[in-house]
Amino acid sequence: MAPTLLPSNLVVATDFYRDLLIGDIVIFQHQGMDKIKRIEDIRGSEVYVLGDNPSASKDSRSFGWIPTSLIKAKVIWPKTK
Repeated sequence: MAPTLLPSNLVVATDFYRDLLIGDIVIFQHQGMDKIKRIEDIRGSEVYVLGDNPSASKDSRSFGWIPTSLIKAKVIWPKTK
């Protein structure tokens, strides 16, 4: 998520949220790892996520839409919108 979030940055996330919105940063499970990306699009119960550094990001461009059931938390701080 560089340049927005760097590996040493601290984030605060919650697993208690009402809605997912385009632009939200979420933590989700993919291939046995927790990943953090920004929601680019939403359709029903799936989201399309992108990293903020397209040239270095493994995101929905390579693995497709993510079911919302895989989202573990929504980042609430730092605010990056």
